[in-house]
Amino acid sequence: MSNTEHKNLEIERKFLVLNNDYRQQVVRKSEIAQGYIGTQPGKTVRIRILDDKAFITIKGKRNESGLSRFEWEKEIDVEDAKQLMLLCDTPIITKTRLYVPAGDLTFEVDEFHDENEGLVVAEIELHSEDETFEHPQWLGMEVTNDKRFHNSHLTKRPYKDWDKI
Repeated sequence: MSNTEHKNLEIERKFLVLNNDYRQQVVRKSEIAQGYIGTQPGKTVRIRILDDKAFITIKGKRNESGLSRFEWEKEIDVEDAKQLMLLCDTPIITKTRLYVPAGDLTFEVDEFHDENEGLVVAEIELHSEDETFEHPQWLGMEVTNDKRFHNSHLTKRPYKDWDKI
């Protein structure tokens, strides 16, 4: 089975956000807490509580372009997730996710809290690496391949510790 046929293939791009104009287009929002039980090059195991649901997610190594990777996710009991969070690296990532439509797709704009306060990024999941999508005026520089912006990296080096970009 090729990567493009794999049902567990995640294809996403990540961008900085230039201003708050996206807030006028929000159709839904969620509160997220997530932690990482294991992170090493090419593999992460994440526990996420999203509103009143919880998930365990395993992500694989990114391909050469950095846009695609294996992702397996399963819903789990929220109480189990809270127990598993105790095994996670700290700090736990907390963020508000705002869903902003862009044509047939939706940007997920994450406003980070706590140790990562002030960081705002927009992600868009695609059906293929070469899929085109709307680029709203508030969308800034692409940071898909900049590991500093990977959530798993933010547990090791939170945004508050960066020299601001």
